[in-house]
Amino acid sequence: MEHDKARKGILIVADEDPELELAFELAFLGSLTIQERFNLMFRRSREMVELLRRHGHREPAAIVERS
Repeated sequence: MEHDKARKGILIVADEDPELELAFELAFLGSLTIQERFNLMFRRSREMVELLRRHGHREPAAIVERS
């Protein structure tokens, strides 16, 4: 697998090949700098929160203690 293909982050295959997909994913992640990995992680986290909110899974209500 070429380094340039992994750097683009797009894998195109005719048939499902889990081994090829794993090798591609590892090559892609290995090509990222530490800062790029953290940016990717934070971006994915924000996307997941937005998806949860969009589909009705909001943050739980705060518990208010009565005194």
